[in-house]
Amino acid sequence: MKYLNILLILLLFSVSACLNKPNTATSQTQAKAFIPVKALIFVTAKDTQLQLSQIADASFIALNQPNEGQICIFVDPARTFQTMVGIGGALTDASAEVFAKLPPAAQKDLLSAYYDKEKGIGYNFARTNIGSCDFSSDSYGYVAYNDTSLISFSVVHDERFRIPLIKQAITAAGGKLPLFVSPWSPPAWMKDNRSLIKGGKLLQSCSQSWANHYVKFILAYESMGIPVWGLSVQNEPMAVQKWESCAYSAEDERDFVKYYLGPTLQKNGLAEKKLIVWDHNRDLIYQRASVVLGDPEAEKYIWGIGFHWYETWTKSGMQFDNVKLVNDAFPKTHLLFTEGCVEKFNLDSIHNWSLGERYGHSMVNDFNCGTVAWTDWNILLDETGGPNHVGNFCFAPVHADVKTGKLIFTNSYFYIGHFSKFILPGAKRIACSSNRDKLEATAFLNPDGKLVVVVLNKTDEKMPFNVWISGKAVQASSLPHSIMTFII
Repeated sequence: MKYLNILLILLLFSVSACLNKPNTATSQTQAKAFIPVKALIFVTAKDTQLQLSQIADASFIALNQPNEGQICIFVDPARTFQTMVGIGGALTDASAEVFAKLPPAAQKDLLSAYYDKEKGIGYNFARTNIGSCDFSSDSYGYVAYNDTSLISFSVVHDERFRIPLIKQAITAAGGKLPLFVSPWSPPAWMKDNRSLIKGGKLLQSCSQSWANHYVKFILAYESMGIPVWGLSVQNEPMAVQKWESCAYSAEDERDFVKYYLGPTLQKNGLAEKKLIVWDHNRDLIYQRASVVLGDPEAEKYIWGIGFHWYETWTKSGMQFDNVKLVNDAFPKTHLLFTEGCVEKFNLDSIHNWSLGERYGHSMVNDFNCGTVAWTDWNILLDETGGPNHVGNFCFAPVHADVKTGKLIFTNSYFYIGHFSKFILPGAKRIACSSNRDKLEATAFLNPDGKLVVVVLNKTDEKMPFNVWISGKAVQASSLPHSIMTFII
Protein backbone atom coordinates (compact mmCIF):
# COMPACT_ATOMS: atom_id res chain seq x y z
CA MET A 1 0.00 0.00 0.00
CA LYS A 2 2.95 2.33 0.84
CA TYR A 3 4.43 1.86 -2.66
CA LEU A 4 1.00 2.32 -4.24
CA ASN A 5 0.58 5.69 -2.48
CA ILE A 6 3.99 6.80 -3.69
CA LEU A 7 3.10 5.83 -7.26
CA LEU A 8 -0.17 7.74 -7.03
CA ILE A 9 1.64 10.85 -5.75
CA LEU A 10 4.17 10.64 -8.59
CA LEU A 11 1.39 10.17 -11.14
CA LEU A 12 -0.54 13.17 -9.81
CA PHE A 13 2.62 15.28 -9.86
CA SER A 14 3.28 14.26 -13.47
CA VAL A 15 -0.28 15.09 -14.57
CA SER A 16 -0.12 18.43 -12.75
CA ALA A 17 3.14 19.29 -14.47
CA CYS A 18 1.64 18.48 -17.87
CA LEU A 19 -1.48 20.55 -17.18
CA ASN A 20 0.57 23.56 -16.08
CA LYS A 21 3.21 23.32 -18.79
CA PRO A 22 3.17 26.39 -21.07
CA ASN A 23 1.87 25.88 -24.58
CA THR A 24 5.14 26.44 -26.39
CA ALA A 25 3.58 27.04 -29.81
CA THR A 26 1.12 29.60 -28.43
CA SER A 27 3.83 31.37 -26.45
CA GLN A 28 6.06 31.61 -29.52
CA THR A 29 3.16 32.91 -31.62
CA GLN A 30 2.32 35.57 -29.06
CA ALA A 31 5.96 36.60 -28.77
CA LYS A 32 6.46 36.93 -32.51
CA ALA A 33 6.76 40.63 -33.32
CA PHE A 34 5.74 42.38 -36.51
CA ILE A 35 8.93 43.46 -38.28
CA PRO A 36 8.25 46.43 -40.58
CA VAL A 37 10.32 46.51 -43.76
CA LYS A 38 8.72 48.76 -46.39
CA ALA A 39 5.70 50.99 -46.75
CA LEU A 40 3.68 51.89 -49.82
CA ILE A 41 2.37 55.41 -49.28
CA PHE A 42 -0.80 56.81 -50.88
CA VAL A 43 -1.81 60.48 -50.63
CA THR A 44 -4.73 62.80 -51.36
CA ALA A 45 -3.94 66.48 -50.77
CA LYS A 46 -5.53 69.88 -51.33
CA ASP A 47 -4.24 72.09 -54.17
CA THR A 48 -2.33 69.19 -55.73
CA GLN A 49 -2.98 66.52 -58.35
CA LEU A 50 -2.67 63.81 -55.69
CA GLN A 51 -5.83 61.71 -55.50
CA LEU A 52 -5.22 58.36 -53.82
CA SER A 53 -1.84 58.56 -55.56
CA GLN A 54 1.06 56.31 -54.62
CA ILE A 55 3.99 58.63 -53.91
CA ALA A 56 6.59 56.33 -52.35
CA ASP A 57 7.85 52.85 -51.60
CA ALA A 58 9.81 53.73 -48.48
CA SER A 59 12.00 51.62 -46.20
CA PHE A 60 11.94 51.49 -42.42
CA ILE A 61 15.10 52.48 -40.56
CA ALA A 62 16.15 52.02 -36.95
CA LEU A 63 14.70 54.53 -34.48
CA ASN A 64 14.90 53.07 -30.99
CA GLN A 65 13.71 55.99 -28.90
CA PRO A 66 12.08 59.02 -30.54
CA ASN A 67 12.59 62.31 -28.75
CA GLU A 68 9.89 64.82 -27.89
CA GLY A 69 10.77 67.03 -30.84
CA GLN A 70 9.98 64.30 -33.38
CA ILE A 71 6.41 64.02 -34.62
CA CYS A 72 5.40 60.35 -34.58
CA ILE A 73 2.55 57.99 -35.19
CA PHE A 74 3.19 55.03 -32.88
CA VAL A 75 1.73 51.69 -33.99
CA ASP A 76 1.62 48.54 -31.87
CA PRO A 77 0.39 45.47 -33.80
CA ALA A 78 0.42 43.35 -30.63
CA ARG A 79 -2.57 45.24 -29.21
CA THR A 80 -5.72 44.40 -31.14
CA PHE A 81 -9.31 45.60 -30.82
CA GLN A 82 -12.47 45.22 -32.93
CA THR A 83 -12.73 43.23 -36.16
CA MET A 84 -13.73 45.12 -39.30
CA VAL A 85 -16.97 44.12 -41.06
CA GLY A 86 -16.93 46.51 -44.03
CA ILE A 87 -17.09 49.97 -45.56
CA GLY A 88 -19.59 51.10 -48.18
CA GLY A 89 -22.53 53.30 -49.12
CA ALA A 90 -26.30 53.27 -49.53
CA LEU A 91 -28.02 52.06 -52.68
CA THR A 92 -31.09 54.30 -52.49
CA ASP A 93 -33.93 55.01 -54.91
CA ALA A 94 -32.24 58.31 -55.76
CA SER A 95 -28.91 56.65 -56.58
CA ALA A 96 -30.66 54.02 -58.67
CA GLU A 97 -32.72 56.56 -60.62
CA VAL A 98 -29.67 58.69 -61.44
CA PHE A 99 -27.70 55.57 -62.37
CA ALA A 100 -30.43 54.53 -64.82
CA LYS A 101 -30.13 57.88 -66.62
CA LEU A 102 -26.40 57.45 -67.28
CA PRO A 103 -25.00 56.05 -70.53
CA PRO A 104 -23.68 52.48 -70.24
CA ALA A 105 -20.04 53.58 -70.21
CA ALA A 106 -20.63 55.92 -67.27
CA GLN A 107 -22.57 53.21 -65.43
CA LYS A 108 -19.65 50.85 -65.85
CA ASP A 109 -17.21 53.52 -64.67
CA LEU A 110 -19.26 54.22 -61.54
CA LEU A 111 -19.52 50.55 -60.56
CA SER A 112 -15.80 50.08 -61.12
CA ALA A 113 -14.97 53.24 -59.18
CA TYR A 114 -16.84 52.04 -56.13
CA TYR A 115 -16.61 48.26 -56.12
CA ASP A 116 -13.48 47.23 -58.03
CA LYS A 117 -10.75 46.43 -55.50
CA GLU A 118 -7.93 47.37 -57.89
CA LYS A 119 -9.31 50.13 -60.13
CA GLY A 120 -11.69 51.60 -57.54
CA ILE A 121 -12.02 51.99 -53.78
CA GLY A 122 -13.31 48.49 -53.05
CA TYR A 123 -16.65 49.06 -51.32
CA ASN A 124 -17.67 45.81 -49.58
CA PHE A 125 -20.73 46.81 -47.54
CA ALA A 126 -24.11 48.38 -48.39
CA ARG A 127 -27.42 49.69 -47.12
CA THR A 128 -30.83 50.18 -48.74
CA ASN A 129 -34.22 51.51 -47.71
CA ILE A 130 -37.37 49.48 -46.93
CA GLY A 131 -40.08 51.51 -48.65
CA SER A 132 -39.66 55.16 -49.52
CA CYS A 133 -37.34 57.67 -47.87
CA ASP A 134 -36.48 61.30 -48.53
CA PHE A 135 -34.13 60.18 -51.30
CA SER A 136 -36.96 58.69 -53.32
CA SER A 137 -38.83 60.54 -56.07
CA ASP A 138 -42.12 59.94 -54.30
CA SER A 139 -43.64 58.30 -51.24
CA TYR A 140 -44.70 54.67 -51.65
CA GLY A 141 -45.24 51.40 -49.83
CA TYR A 142 -45.54 47.69 -50.46
CA VAL A 143 -48.97 46.78 -49.10
CA ALA A 144 -52.58 47.85 -49.67
CA TYR A 145 -54.46 49.95 -47.14
CA ASN A 146 -55.39 48.08 -43.96
CA ASP A 147 -53.99 44.77 -45.22
CA THR A 148 -52.87 43.50 -41.81
CA SER A 149 -52.19 40.03 -43.23
CA LEU A 150 -49.83 41.54 -45.86
CA ILE A 151 -51.39 39.42 -48.59
CA SER A 152 -50.90 42.28 -51.06
CA PHE A 153 -47.20 42.70 -50.24
CA SER A 154 -45.08 43.36 -53.32
CA VAL A 155 -41.73 45.05 -54.05
CA VAL A 156 -42.59 45.58 -57.71
CA HIS A 157 -41.85 49.30 -57.23
CA ASP A 158 -38.18 48.49 -56.56
CA GLU A 159 -37.82 46.27 -59.62
CA ARG A 160 -37.62 49.24 -62.00
CA PHE A 161 -34.49 50.97 -60.66
CA ARG A 162 -33.22 49.89 -57.25
CA ILE A 163 -33.11 46.11 -57.51
CA PRO A 164 -31.22 46.19 -60.85
CA LEU A 165 -28.63 48.57 -59.34
CA ILE A 166 -28.16 46.42 -56.24
CA LYS A 167 -27.65 43.33 -58.39
CA GLN A 168 -25.08 45.10 -60.55
CA ALA A 169 -23.28 46.36 -57.44
CA ILE A 170 -23.11 42.81 -56.04
CA THR A 171 -21.62 41.58 -59.32
CA ALA A 172 -19.13 44.46 -59.43
CA ALA A 173 -18.07 43.67 -55.86
CA GLY A 174 -17.16 40.13 -56.87
CA GLY A 175 -20.47 38.43 -56.05
CA LYS A 176 -20.59 39.31 -52.36
CA LEU A 177 -21.90 42.55 -50.88
CA PRO A 178 -23.32 42.36 -47.33
CA LEU A 179 -26.47 44.50 -47.31
CA PHE A 180 -28.51 45.83 -44.42
CA VAL A 181 -31.99 47.27 -44.83
CA SER A 182 -33.75 50.09 -42.95
CA PRO A 183 -37.32 51.41 -42.88
CA TRP A 184 -38.10 55.13 -42.72
CA SER A 185 -41.77 54.57 -41.85
CA PRO A 186 -44.36 51.82 -41.51
CA PRO A 187 -47.37 52.13 -43.85
CA ALA A 188 -49.45 55.20 -42.97
CA TRP A 189 -52.39 53.12 -41.75
CA MET A 190 -50.13 51.43 -39.17
CA LYS A 191 -49.35 54.79 -37.49
CA ASP A 192 -51.26 57.02 -35.11
CA ASN A 193 -50.88 60.09 -37.38
CA ARG A 194 -52.07 58.12 -40.46
CA SER A 195 -49.18 59.53 -42.49
CA LEU A 196 -45.80 58.32 -43.78
CA ILE A 197 -44.28 61.71 -42.93
CA LYS A 198 -43.92 63.97 -39.88
CA GLY A 199 -43.17 61.28 -37.35
CA GLY A 200 -46.12 59.60 -35.73
CA LYS A 201 -45.87 56.34 -33.81
CA LEU A 202 -46.52 52.70 -34.64
CA LEU A 203 -49.93 51.61 -33.43
CA GLN A 204 -49.72 48.87 -30.82
CA SER A 205 -52.40 46.94 -32.72
CA CYS A 206 -50.17 46.87 -35.82
CA SER A 207 -46.93 45.77 -34.10
CA GLN A 208 -47.10 42.17 -35.29
CA SER A 209 -48.07 43.12 -38.84
CA TRP A 210 -45.14 45.54 -38.95
CA ALA A 211 -42.74 42.87 -37.66
CA ASN A 212 -44.04 40.52 -40.35
CA HIS A 213 -43.40 43.27 -42.92
CA TYR A 214 -39.61 43.09 -42.33
CA VAL A 215 -39.72 39.36 -42.97
CA LYS A 216 -41.73 39.84 -46.17
CA PHE A 217 -39.21 42.38 -47.46
CA ILE A 218 -36.15 40.26 -46.65
CA LEU A 219 -37.62 37.13 -48.22
CA ALA A 220 -38.75 39.07 -51.31
CA TYR A 221 -35.28 40.48 -51.91
CA GLU A 222 -33.57 37.17 -51.25
CA SER A 223 -35.92 35.42 -53.68
CA MET A 224 -34.56 37.81 -56.34
CA GLY A 225 -30.94 36.94 -55.60
CA ILE A 226 -30.15 39.76 -53.15
CA PRO A 227 -28.94 38.34 -49.81
CA VAL A 228 -29.79 40.50 -46.79
CA TRP A 229 -27.08 40.59 -44.13
CA GLY A 230 -28.96 42.58 -41.52
CA LEU A 231 -31.60 45.18 -40.71
CA SER A 232 -32.16 48.18 -38.49
CA VAL A 233 -35.41 48.70 -36.59
CA GLN A 234 -36.01 52.30 -37.68
CA ASN A 235 -34.07 55.06 -39.37
CA GLU A 236 -33.70 58.02 -36.99
CA PRO A 237 -36.36 57.05 -34.43
CA MET A 238 -36.14 60.38 -32.58
CA ALA A 239 -36.60 62.62 -35.64
CA VAL A 240 -39.94 64.07 -36.72
CA GLN A 241 -39.21 64.90 -40.36
CA LYS A 242 -41.14 66.42 -43.23
CA TRP A 243 -40.29 63.18 -45.03
CA GLU A 244 -40.85 59.53 -44.04
CA SER A 245 -40.28 59.12 -40.30
CA CYS A 246 -41.59 57.30 -37.24
CA ALA A 247 -40.85 57.97 -33.58
CA TYR A 248 -39.75 55.35 -31.05
CA SER A 249 -38.68 56.12 -27.49
CA ALA A 250 -35.97 53.86 -26.09
CA GLU A 251 -38.65 51.88 -24.30
CA ASP A 252 -40.73 51.64 -27.50
CA GLU A 253 -37.83 50.24 -29.49
CA ARG A 254 -36.83 47.88 -26.68
CA ASP A 255 -40.31 46.44 -26.41
CA PHE A 256 -40.86 46.17 -30.15
CA VAL A 257 -37.63 44.18 -30.47
CA LYS A 258 -38.36 42.06 -27.39
CA TYR A 259 -41.97 41.17 -28.05
CA TYR A 260 -42.33 41.38 -31.83
CA LEU A 261 -39.38 41.82 -34.19
CA GLY A 262 -36.85 39.56 -32.45
CA PRO A 263 -39.22 36.60 -32.00
CA THR A 264 -40.67 37.08 -35.49
CA LEU A 265 -37.25 36.90 -37.13
CA GLN A 266 -36.50 33.73 -35.15
CA LYS A 267 -39.82 32.07 -36.00
CA ASN A 268 -39.24 32.69 -39.70
CA GLY A 269 -35.72 31.25 -39.81
CA LEU A 270 -34.03 34.67 -39.94
CA ALA A 271 -32.32 34.66 -36.55
CA GLU A 272 -28.90 34.99 -38.24
CA LYS A 273 -29.77 38.41 -39.65
CA LYS A 274 -27.88 41.13 -37.80
CA LEU A 275 -30.42 43.27 -35.94
CA ILE A 276 -29.37 46.90 -35.40
CA VAL A 277 -31.06 49.39 -33.06
CA TRP A 278 -30.90 53.20 -32.71
CA ASP A 279 -29.67 54.13 -36.25
CA HIS A 280 -29.56 57.81 -35.27
CA ASN A 281 -27.08 60.44 -34.02
CA ARG A 282 -24.25 60.10 -31.51
CA ASP A 283 -25.88 62.52 -29.06
CA LEU A 284 -28.39 60.08 -27.52
CA ILE A 285 -26.60 56.83 -28.38
CA TYR A 286 -25.65 55.95 -24.80
CA GLN A 287 -29.13 56.56 -23.42
CA ARG A 288 -30.63 54.33 -26.14
CA ALA A 289 -28.03 51.61 -25.57
CA SER A 290 -28.49 51.63 -21.80
CA VAL A 291 -32.26 51.18 -22.05
CA VAL A 292 -32.42 48.68 -24.91
CA LEU A 293 -29.35 46.61 -24.06
CA GLY A 294 -30.09 46.86 -20.35
CA ASP A 295 -32.98 44.44 -20.88
CA PRO A 296 -31.60 40.90 -21.35
CA GLU A 297 -34.75 39.76 -23.17
CA ALA A 298 -34.32 42.49 -25.78
CA GLU A 299 -30.52 42.41 -25.83
CA LYS A 300 -30.39 38.74 -26.85
CA TYR A 301 -31.82 39.63 -30.27
CA ILE A 302 -29.56 42.62 -30.94
CA TRP A 303 -26.29 42.46 -32.88
CA GLY A 304 -25.42 46.14 -33.15
CA ILE A 305 -26.02 49.80 -32.39
CA GLY A 306 -26.11 52.06 -35.47
CA PHE A 307 -25.39 55.79 -35.50
CA HIS A 308 -25.28 58.85 -37.79
CA TRP A 309 -23.26 62.07 -37.75
CA TYR A 310 -25.89 64.80 -38.17
CA GLU A 311 -24.88 66.51 -34.94
CA THR A 312 -24.78 69.90 -36.66
CA TRP A 313 -28.55 69.56 -36.87
CA THR A 314 -28.74 68.91 -33.12
CA LYS A 315 -25.95 71.44 -32.39
CA SER A 316 -24.15 68.96 -30.15
CA GLY A 317 -20.77 68.48 -31.84
CA MET A 318 -19.19 65.24 -33.05
CA GLN A 319 -19.33 63.51 -29.62
CA PHE A 320 -17.05 60.56 -30.37
CA ASP A 321 -16.76 59.95 -26.62
CA ASN A 322 -20.39 58.79 -26.59
CA VAL A 323 -19.53 56.07 -29.11
CA LYS A 324 -16.53 55.00 -27.07
CA LEU A 325 -18.60 54.85 -23.90
CA VAL A 326 -21.11 52.52 -25.56
CA ASN A 327 -18.23 50.36 -26.75
CA ASP A 328 -16.75 50.24 -23.25
CA ALA A 329 -20.06 49.58 -21.50
CA PHE A 330 -21.46 47.04 -23.98
CA PRO A 331 -18.41 45.34 -25.55
CA LYS A 332 -20.42 42.42 -26.97
CA THR A 333 -22.60 44.72 -29.10
CA HIS A 334 -21.17 45.93 -32.39
CA LEU A 335 -21.02 49.60 -33.39
CA LEU A 336 -21.88 50.64 -36.95
CA PHE A 337 -21.86 54.04 -38.60
CA THR A 338 -25.04 53.62 -40.64
CA GLU A 339 -25.44 56.98 -42.41
CA GLY A 340 -23.75 60.30 -43.10
CA CYS A 341 -23.61 62.95 -45.79
CA VAL A 342 -22.97 66.67 -46.07
CA GLU A 343 -26.29 68.50 -46.31
CA LYS A 344 -27.50 71.64 -48.12
CA PHE A 345 -26.16 70.86 -51.58
CA ASN A 346 -24.65 73.68 -53.62
CA LEU A 347 -23.10 72.92 -56.99
CA ASP A 348 -20.59 75.74 -56.51
CA SER A 349 -19.25 73.93 -53.41
CA ILE A 350 -18.89 70.51 -54.97
CA HIS A 351 -15.09 70.71 -54.80
CA ASN A 352 -14.94 72.25 -51.33
CA TRP A 353 -12.13 70.47 -49.48
CA SER A 354 -14.07 70.36 -46.21
CA LEU A 355 -16.37 67.70 -47.71
CA GLY A 356 -13.69 65.03 -47.63
CA GLU A 357 -12.10 66.19 -44.39
CA ARG A 358 -15.38 65.64 -42.58
CA TYR A 359 -15.33 62.02 -43.75
CA GLY A 360 -11.70 61.53 -42.77
CA HIS A 361 -12.20 63.03 -39.31
CA SER A 362 -15.31 60.94 -38.65
CA MET A 363 -13.86 57.68 -39.92
CA VAL A 364 -10.58 57.91 -37.99
CA ASN A 365 -12.34 58.70 -34.74
CA ASP A 366 -15.29 56.31 -35.18
CA PHE A 367 -12.89 53.44 -35.83
CA ASN A 368 -10.75 54.41 -32.86
CA CYS A 369 -13.90 54.30 -30.70
CA GLY A 370 -14.69 50.71 -31.72
CA THR A 371 -16.81 50.96 -34.87
CA VAL A 372 -16.79 47.80 -37.01
CA ALA A 373 -18.54 49.06 -40.17
CA TRP A 374 -18.96 52.47 -41.81
CA THR A 375 -21.69 53.28 -44.34
CA ASP A 376 -21.94 56.50 -46.32
CA TRP A 377 -25.34 57.68 -47.54
CA ASN A 378 -26.21 57.87 -51.30
CA ILE A 379 -23.46 56.50 -53.56
CA LEU A 380 -24.67 58.74 -56.40
CA LEU A 381 -26.82 61.88 -56.80
CA ASP A 382 -27.52 64.20 -59.71
CA GLU A 383 -26.31 67.75 -60.35
CA THR A 384 -29.03 69.13 -58.05
CA GLY A 385 -28.18 66.89 -55.07
CA GLY A 386 -31.26 64.73 -55.68
CA PRO A 387 -33.70 63.43 -56.67
CA ASN A 388 -35.47 64.06 -53.38
CA HIS A 389 -39.22 64.39 -53.00
CA VAL A 390 -39.05 66.97 -50.18
CA GLY A 391 -36.19 69.18 -51.37
CA ASN A 392 -33.64 67.81 -48.89
CA PHE A 393 -30.77 68.05 -51.39
CA CYS A 394 -27.37 66.79 -50.24
CA PHE A 395 -23.83 65.96 -51.34
CA ALA A 396 -22.63 62.49 -52.34
CA PRO A 397 -19.07 61.31 -53.06
CA VAL A 398 -20.03 61.13 -56.74
CA HIS A 399 -22.53 63.28 -58.62
CA ALA A 400 -23.71 62.90 -62.20
CA ASP A 401 -24.68 65.59 -64.65
CA VAL A 402 -27.54 63.65 -66.19
CA LYS A 403 -27.71 66.06 -69.15
CA THR A 404 -24.15 65.25 -70.22
CA GLY A 405 -23.70 61.83 -68.62
CA LYS A 406 -20.54 63.04 -66.89
CA LEU A 407 -19.51 61.79 -63.45
CA ILE A 408 -18.22 64.34 -60.95
CA PHE A 409 -15.98 62.95 -58.19
CA THR A 410 -15.76 65.00 -55.00
CA ASN A 411 -12.79 64.67 -52.68
CA SER A 412 -15.07 62.73 -50.30
CA TYR A 413 -14.75 59.78 -52.67
CA PHE A 414 -10.95 59.80 -52.30
CA TYR A 415 -11.01 60.34 -48.54
CA ILE A 416 -13.32 57.35 -48.06
CA GLY A 417 -11.11 55.38 -50.42
CA HIS A 418 -8.10 55.83 -48.13
CA PHE A 419 -9.96 53.48 -45.77
CA SER A 420 -12.21 51.29 -47.94
CA LYS A 421 -9.59 50.38 -50.53
CA PHE A 422 -7.05 49.16 -48.01
CA ILE A 423 -8.79 48.06 -44.77
CA LEU A 424 -10.27 44.64 -45.51
CA PRO A 425 -13.15 42.76 -43.88
CA GLY A 426 -11.69 40.72 -41.04
CA ALA A 427 -8.99 43.31 -40.30
CA LYS A 428 -8.22 43.94 -36.64
CA ARG A 429 -7.82 47.48 -35.42
CA ILE A 430 -4.50 47.84 -33.60
CA ALA A 431 -3.08 50.36 -31.18
CA CYS A 432 -2.18 53.64 -32.88
CA SER A 433 -1.17 56.85 -31.15
CA SER A 434 -0.24 60.31 -32.44
CA ASN A 435 1.96 62.59 -30.35
CA ARG A 436 0.48 65.69 -31.99
CA ASP A 437 -3.18 66.68 -32.03
CA LYS A 438 -2.68 68.09 -35.53
CA LEU A 439 -2.25 64.58 -36.95
CA GLU A 440 -5.10 62.08 -36.45
CA ALA A 441 -4.46 58.41 -37.13
CA THR A 442 -5.87 54.89 -36.99
CA ALA A 443 -4.35 51.52 -37.89
CA PHE A 444 -5.45 48.00 -38.80
CA LEU A 445 -3.86 44.58 -39.30
CA ASN A 446 -5.36 42.94 -42.38
CA PRO A 447 -6.01 39.19 -42.66
CA ASP A 448 -3.11 38.96 -45.15
CA GLY A 449 -0.69 40.18 -42.47
CA LYS A 450 -0.17 43.69 -43.85
CA LEU A 451 -0.59 46.78 -41.69
CA VAL A 452 -2.69 49.75 -42.81
CA VAL A 453 -2.08 53.12 -41.17
CA VAL A 454 -4.22 56.16 -42.09
CA VAL A 455 -2.98 59.65 -41.15
CA LEU A 456 -5.15 62.78 -41.43
CA ASN A 457 -3.94 66.40 -41.47
CA LYS A 458 -6.70 69.05 -41.38
CA THR A 459 -4.32 71.98 -40.84
CA ASP A 460 -2.59 74.48 -43.11
CA GLU A 461 0.80 73.12 -42.00
CA LYS A 462 3.20 70.76 -43.71
CA MET A 463 4.49 68.32 -41.09
CA PRO A 464 7.36 65.83 -41.35
CA PHE A 465 6.70 62.78 -39.18
CA ASN A 466 7.58 59.15 -38.56
CA VAL A 467 5.43 56.04 -38.50
CA TRP A 468 7.11 54.10 -35.69
CA ILE A 469 6.78 50.34 -35.13
CA SER A 470 8.92 48.22 -32.79
CA GLY A 471 12.03 50.37 -32.86
CA LYS A 472 11.87 51.14 -36.57
CA ALA A 473 10.35 54.06 -38.44
CA VAL A 474 9.51 55.23 -41.92
CA GLN A 475 9.80 58.96 -42.58
CA ALA A 476 7.10 60.91 -44.41
CA SER A 477 5.76 64.41 -44.83
CA SER A 478 2.11 65.28 -44.28
CA LEU A 479 0.98 67.98 -46.71
CA PRO A 480 -1.53 70.64 -45.62
CA HIS A 481 -5.11 69.34 -45.72
CA SER A 482 -4.15 65.84 -46.70
CA ILE A 483 -4.82 62.19 -45.92
CA MET A 484 -2.22 59.42 -46.24
CA THR A 485 -2.45 55.64 -46.16
CA PHE A 486 0.59 53.48 -45.41
CA ILE A 487 0.58 49.81 -46.45
CA ILE A 488 3.32 48.11 -44.41
